[in-house]
Amino acid sequence: MDNPSPMNLGLKGKRAIVMAASRGLGYACARALAAEGCDLVICSRDASRIRAAADTITRETNARVHPVAADVSGEGEARALVAAAVEQFGGLDIVLHNAGGPPAGDTASTTEAQWQKAFEQNMLSFVRIVNAAVPELKRAGGGRILTIASSSIKQPIPNLVLSNALRAGIWGFAKTLSRELGPDRILVNVIAPGRIQTERIEELDHATAVRAGQPLDHVKRASVAGVPLGRIGQPDEFANLIVFLASEAASYITGQAITVDGGAGNAL
Repeated sequence: MDNPSPMNLGLKGKRAIVMAASRGLGYACARALAAEGCDLVICSRDASRIRAAADTITRETNARVHPVAADVSGEGEARALVAAAVEQFGGLDIVLHNAGGPPAGDTASTTEAQWQKAFEQNMLSFVRIVNAAVPELKRAGGGRILTIASSSIKQPIPNLVLSNALRAGIWGFAKTLSRELGPDRILVNVIAPGRIQTERIEELDHATAVRAGQPLDHVKRASVAGVPLGRIGQPDEFANLIVFLASEAASYITGQAITVDGGAGNAL
């Protein structure tokens, strides 16, 4: 057996796109990749917020960060993000797909318009960034495609029918891609957060409290009680896994859906 060697992340100088990166998990992941030496294109619908995020990440890490105002559900936005990476940094090695979660609701209360919007924002945005990025990843000799989904891909969550359905579709697409792109050394993985401390969790807790007619504090305590680690996760803890999967250290991991939930899920 070979002697063990220090883990080599090999991320310095890698060129990455991080979508929906002005706040929450996207921001945490962008900052973590920048800290490892990646050059970044980051995007958000809000131009001022994404510029502020880029300025902060650059100041903290000295990384090269190029902000782009873009709506990930738009048809031409994915191509624009890839073009920005090529123009700014000469190519592309890593894509982190991220999109805001669809609104809470059950099947009976969800309209066809909401289904269409959620499909565009979550599922089709992933298809579009993959189609735009794969030629550049192949030119680079391989790369990483990562997408942030939800723990609902393993265990559907009550009152989140849109997320349950569409995130599962994303997982199915990602698994298919991992088989198709493996020969090109492009690794594809899904990262499924559970309860991580973000604005999204605050919104879902509020929706649950309203639906159940319970105080918000009660809902929050109940949710923490269901986590074996006894606490909510932090965005930086989630971002650590993204960095690993984007790195050379994860060179034999593809076609996987990895849950980051403190052990809350009960699915095998």
